[in-house]
Amino acid sequence: MGLQVGDKAPAILGVNQDGKEIKLADFAGKKVVLYFYPKDSTLGCTAQACSLRDGYDDLRKAGYEVLGVSADSAASHQKFIAKQNLPFNLIADTDKSLSEAFGTWGEKSMYGRQYMGMFRTTFLLDETGTITRILLPKEVNTKNHAAQIL
Repeated sequence: MGLQVGDKAPAILGVNQDGKEIKLADFAGKKVVLYFYPKDSTLGCTAQACSLRDGYDDLRKAGYEVLGVSADSAASHQKFIAKQNLPFNLIADTDKSLSEAFGTWGEKSMYGRQYMGMFRTTFLLDETGTITRILLPKEVNTKNHAAQIL
């Protein structure tokens, strides 16, 4: 069980695609879309990232900053950002510490095979870093994610 609505997000979120530490304080006074996704350059994850890219201006007008999180490396994130022209940071949660804090890393199953992986989950944070809404894996619409948030 990870963080819930009403909880504060951790002060340090992790390291982005350029190796820069990303802190919650960097977004003081702004709302944050913190979305966890399984893997760079896969079908659903690309659709979700592109929806957020295409809706980025509207999200910013609504006061949001966007941050993506996966267990992929910074180098993988750099390629994904370049290929899809993403205007937001991606956190390389290679040690899964942020994912575990939010409860988005755990046992999954596909075709009867059990494995550890990332649950596609989006957390909306208010201007103080408090979680105000959580979109769970079955609720996330990858193709229309930006509109779903707004």
